[in-house]
Amino acid sequence: MNCVPAFEYISGRDLGVAAALTAGAMLASCSGAVTSTPEDGSGSPPTFVSLNPCLDAILVEVADPRQVLALSHYSRDANSSSIEPDIANRFGVTGGTAEEVLALEPDIVLASSFISPATRNAFERLDLRVETFGSPATVEESLKQVRELAELTGETELGADLIDRIGADTNSRAAAESGRTYSALLWQPGQIVPGDATLVGEQLRWAGFTNHAAARGLGQADFVSLETILADPPDILLIAGDRAGQTHPLLENLRGTLVAEFDPKLLYCGGPTIPLARQRLLDIRAEFERNYWRANH
Repeated sequence: MNCVPAFEYISGRDLGVAAALTAGAMLASCSGAVTSTPEDGSGSPPTFVSLNPCLDAILVEVADPRQVLALSHYSRDANSSSIEPDIANRFGVTGGTAEEVLALEPDIVLASSFISPATRNAFERLDLRVETFGSPATVEESLKQVRELAELTGETELGADLIDRIGADTNSRAAAESGRTYSALLWQPGQIVPGDATLVGEQLRWAGFTNHAAARGLGQADFVSLETILADPPDILLIAGDRAGQTHPLLENLRGTLVAEFDPKLLYCGGPTIPLARQRLLDIRAEFERNYWRANH
């Protein structure tokens, strides 16, 4: 789920790219040119190296494990990965350098749309096919990514299964059933808030919440102080960071406000993260109605 900008996940200094070209040329001279797709008539499925943790999470769901040569090293970090550790540990990882990728000789490299032009050119000069993806701002955009990746792997049925798990419904079932919406402020790492035109903003609406920050004129990545929240608290405060303000004891004194933790890992990616984020939001909504709303109405 994304309320933050896409990150660069690959090193791209000119010196590193030059070294990558040299290494690639040596590989080509030893084992033949690397091709983007099999051309020997064997029909072998393409192999992949992913340089983006959000693409990692989709790739492991829509590919045969033998197709995945390596994921980004971010997927081995339990604090940020959208993949369960036992699954991430089944695959190799790279630090994102061109040399590492070239040594694996994948058919397709998956990367953020913010990959450096120099690094992308290095891959393409060595006949490595690069497919780039942006950060989805809606569920529909995320579903499109799943379809596109499944088409690349050739495992369209796995893609369809993942889409079914995510669910395309963007209407709030919870609000429709109860007729009530509640204000929620998502306090992200760094004490910033998401804008409405984000994936996580859409998820808040789906769970029957209004964006408390947006209603106060705040936009994407605006900073919110502890004093602001104490003076104008929402019905539900979702804390996804650990700054001093976000852990302050004064938050315990907010009356009528549910203060709940929201795992930052549910913020940054779409794909299989979407149903997990939705379930967490529904659980928080249910807790609020059980312990706060009913007590005051």
